[in-house]
Amino acid sequence: MPSRDLERWMWAEACALLDQAERLQRQFFDPPGRRGPTRAWQPPVDIYSTGNELVIMAALPGVTSERLEVGIDGATLVIAGERRPPEALRGHHVQRLEIPRGRFERRLRLPAGVYQIAHLELAHGCLLLVLHRIDSLPGEQP
Repeated sequence: MPSRDLERWMWAEACALLDQAERLQRQFFDPPGRRGPTRAWQPPVDIYSTGNELVIMAALPGVTSERLEVGIDGATLVIAGERRPPEALRGHHVQRLEIPRGRFERRLRLPAGVYQIAHLELAHGCLLLVLHRIDSLPGEQP
C-alpha cells in the first residue's frame, strides 16, 4: 500500500473513532427529559474487593445526601438520585456544560453472595461505599 493511501486510511480511522467517542459522550450525558421522563445519567464508578468486602467509589459532583438514594435490591446495588445546579448559578447563561445534571441512576450487579452496606460516606464529590458480604458460598470460608 503506498504511503499516501496509508495516511488517508489512518486519518479516516482516527476521524471515525473520534465520531464514535463523541456519540458515546452525547449518549452518556444525555440531558433528562429528551427521551422521556425516566432518562438518567450514570455516574462512573470504581470497584475494589478484599476478602468479604467490596469498596465502591462513585463520582457524584454536587450531589447532596438529601438527593441520594443507595440500596441493595436482590443481587444489584442501586445508586440513584439527582444533581441540581447550585443556587448561585441561577440566572447565569451556560457557556459550556460537561458535568451531567438531573436524575441519575447506576445499577451494579454484585458478585455472588448476600451483602449489606457497612459504610457510606459522601465527601468531596464522591460516594464511598463499603459492602460486607454476610454469607459465604458453599465450600468457602466466611
